[in-house]
Amino acid sequence: MKILVTGANGFVGKNLIAELKNRGISEIFEFTRKDNLALLDEYLRECNFVFHLAGVNRSQDEDEFMDGNFSFTKTLLELLKKHGNLAPVLMTSSIQAELNNTYGKSKKAGEELLFAYSKKMGVRTLVYRLPNLFGKWCRPNYNSAVATFCYNIARNIEIQIHDPNKEIILCYINDAIAEFIRALECKETRDGAFCYVPVTNKIKLGVLAEKLYAFSKNRDSLVMPSLENAFDRALYGTYLSYLEEDNLSYKLKKNMDNRGWLAEFIKSDSMGQIFISKTKPGITRGNHWHHTKVEKFLVIQGEAVIKFRKVGNEEVLKYKVSGENPEVVDIPVGFTHSIENTGDEDVITIFWASEIFNPNKPDTFYLEV
Repeated sequence: MKILVTGANGFVGKNLIAELKNRGISEIFEFTRKDNLALLDEYLRECNFVFHLAGVNRSQDEDEFMDGNFSFTKTLLELLKKHGNLAPVLMTSSIQAELNNTYGKSKKAGEELLFAYSKKMGVRTLVYRLPNLFGKWCRPNYNSAVATFCYNIARNIEIQIHDPNKEIILCYINDAIAEFIRALECKETRDGAFCYVPVTNKIKLGVLAEKLYAFSKNRDSLVMPSLENAFDRALYGTYLSYLEEDNLSYKLKKNMDNRGWLAEFIKSDSMGQIFISKTKPGITRGNHWHHTKVEKFLVIQGEAVIKFRKVGNEEVLKYKVSGENPEVVDIPVGFTHSIENTGDEDVITIFWASEIFNPNKPDTFYLEV
């Protein structure tokens, strides 16, 4: 299949082309506003499907809206007619096509042009009135609140919100692209004459900002905000994509003593806490128990023995572990426990605890195994 993508270097175009290539589609005709119309003419002679993503959504000159959203669409359809090419055409419009502004009028004019073309030529057409899209590769400080907020917050630049209670409808770019792939396979989601992306999210601007600021504070607090729903996961991934390229890492605080060192890695109000430690040969850590807190130990380097003794009993249980054979050991409540480095090299261990350590209520009681 030969696929034409107009607006190929735009936000949607880049994401769509990347996914088409992921799916093994190699004949992709990429057209941008910098290209000559002769190239478009050539592409429209051969293509089997058209993703018409090109358009103007911000300009100082209002005439550019009609030129980019109506006139260019007209040229594209005329070239298809010229070549007798009945390839399906998918066009991205906007929810603003319902509004009485210059941009909205230009998008609606483009829609009506495509509908008329479809009726006259008997061609399958798909018009998507998209809400606010967000995701990787979206241009900040342009026309996306999410992109602008992510970019600024990642750089400690103040963001401007005039009405924190204003609700916006957001659509994740991956959900939009998934729908476009379904459309390519004749499985589009329709509501009458229009198609739509079935997954959207409504959120207040103030809440959106709060979420993004919470993401930015993670490096200092180590506390991960909840990512239990798909929207929050998509938003977090989007935020990270706007970090500066020389700011993709951060150091952990190492708590060092004669045994080695221990560092906190990740904290979560719902999933507890992860630590990592290095323990010197012959050294034992632990010798304590918990009422409520449970843990998991995973040695990833060296050799160690993990010992247990139920509080009040004398029997000692032993588990020999090593980094060569990763094995997770559960630490139940009511058992005093320890881990001893029995090898000749440092032992590196990943610890998970079911709750974030609270120095005011540590739930940790010293008792030799």
